[in-house]
Amino acid sequence: MRVVALEEHFAVPSLIADIDPEIIVKRGFGPANLPPRGTTALELLPDLGDGRFALMDQAGITMQVLSNSGPGADLLDGEKGITLARKLNDILADAVTRRPDRLAGFAHLPMRSPDAAAREFERSVKELGFCGALISGTTEGLFLDHPSHEPLLAVAEELDVPIYIHPHLAPAAVRQAYFDGMPGNTAYMLEAAGWGWHSEMAIHILRLVLSGTLDRHPKLKLIIGHMGEGLPAMMARCDDVFSDCIEHLTRPISQTILDHVWITTSGMFTHPPFALALQMFGIDRVMFSVDYPYAANERGRAFLASLSIPDADMAKLCHENADNLLRLSRSDAD
Repeated sequence: MRVVALEEHFAVPSLIADIDPEIIVKRGFGPANLPPRGTTALELLPDLGDGRFALMDQAGITMQVLSNSGPGADLLDGEKGITLARKLNDILADAVTRRPDRLAGFAHLPMRSPDAAAREFERSVKELGFCGALISGTTEGLFLDHPSHEPLLAVAEELDVPIYIHPHLAPAAVRQAYFDGMPGNTAYMLEAAGWGWHSEMAIHILRLVLSGTLDRHPKLKLIIGHMGEGLPAMMARCDDVFSDCIEHLTRPISQTILDHVWITTSGMFTHPPFALALQMFGIDRVMFSVDYPYAANERGRAFLASLSIPDADMAKLCHENADNLLRLSRSDAD
């Protein structure tokens, strides 16, 4: 069966090397916690060719939808950020052009320059053929509900393509209050993939709902990863406790989320969160992802093989939902 994975990553180290290391550290990026031996994620990220395709083939992954793995243009002001985003998108577009049967792309945007971000989003979709954009968390402490991001959201609606909101590290004040003072590398992991990423992403979506942003942008399509970033477990609770203070909204919280959000399985390969995601979002809103190279293709594919769901649902999970949402083309060979 055709298998599309859509939270998959790449990097261009020569471009990222131009970012001042002090800026990277200030944003919260710490020393990489890499295994002492074997091929690391950082070594796999730059490969946009045969090595990547070989690992996809070994696991039975037909297509990856790629996005830049941070640090990136959201750390840079003005022309520096705009130029970096354009270069990263052009490199990815070249790789997709060479192998459109194996790769597709999400645009990387200069988020500190909102008008330029909207223009680069439009260029990336209309000229480079990308199927959406991926944005990492907050930019200078601001979520997407901030008025400065209205042009970007309007362009997403006009283009009729989704924005994948990916977790990012916390703003400095949150880091100091919530995550500092832990032993070893536990503070960084608690802030990132161990917990903080996911709770902040859930807050990001809830802010878009509660602020009325999604009511103002009724056609906006959003994707989030990691089995819904904890939201499937909390949506009914939110409907209950917010019921007396959301008169300004046109829909219940859970309904708004279900109207706008698709979720992926990225990086989570156990049955209980999948069962809950399926129960709350329905099979038409759940899509397969691996989170390569931070998770191995083989783990994601083994998870698929372990699922006992109808064949029609498996097809939706593996590729049909992604093909339809992202308007992915497919060859007969798929």
